[in-house]
Amino acid sequence: MTPQDASSGAAPGRWTSLDRPPLNASALSRALVAPDGLWTSLEVVGSTGSTNTDLAARAGELAEGAVLVAEEQTAGRGRLDRSWVAPARSGLFFSVLLKPGAGVPEERWAWLTLLAGVATATGLSRAAGVDTLLKWPNDLLVTVDGEERKTGGILAERVADGVVIGIGLNVTLTEDELPVPQAGSLALAKATVTDREPLLKAVLRSLEEWYGRWRDAAGDPGESGLQETYAAGCATLGRHVRADLPGGRVLTGTAEALDTDGRLVIRTAEDERVAVGAGDVVHLRAVR
Repeated sequence: MTPQDASSGAAPGRWTSLDRPPLNASALSRALVAPDGLWTSLEVVGSTGSTNTDLAARAGELAEGAVLVAEEQTAGRGRLDRSWVAPARSGLFFSVLLKPGAGVPEERWAWLTLLAGVATATGLSRAAGVDTLLKWPNDLLVTVDGEERKTGGILAERVADGVVIGIGLNVTLTEDELPVPQAGSLALAKATVTDREPLLKAVLRSLEEWYGRWRDAAGDPGESGLQETYAAGCATLGRHVRADLPGGRVLTGTAEALDTDGRLVIRTAEDERVAVGAGDVVHLRAVR
């Protein structure tokens, strides 16, 4: 075992488990990095504050397709600077560097968060047999004991000439380890596979497939099939929602559609349709 393949080396604690082996960086690289593929490098570190922060700091010196994976994140971040911290080796915590270039208009780069959601859900369905729903704009939901729970999140950040996309997934978290009761994990959702290596390979291969399709269509969400696929798997559409918007504004209504910019279209009680591009959306109830 090389140092890169080893676990974080942290002192044993209540989360240490022989059922959570470290990732094998060499094997992952052999499986994913290819001369004609998207992924150009793959690094696994034992522990870091945030893979997004680390990869963004090095984005200028790295080629597109760099992948950074951490066995443990001590300062992982979600949207609105919420923390994302989990036991070492209990999930997948990784970031990828994408550089769409001049072939994709920058106004379409906002679709990359939604693209990562579709790719992750598709990969998990193939590899683990678990239905993963999308909560606009960046959450991944699974069903545990009949209720929707968040098992993952996505954070996209602009860098000089591209975008760093961070993905965090709870894989083997138990009920006792959940940060909040509303959280979930693939294991709690009865996934058929919780081995992190095939899961990571499945997600990255799916991301490569969807990114290639989107880039070949010059980022067009309709032509690439991204808009339709996201809408089909989005648990937010058709729900009564509350959107907490920047500046303290609160909007309630029915989430009706995604527009061509990836914004959530909400119909209010006054029959006004408002396209929301940023904010925190809460599912209130299903429309009957």
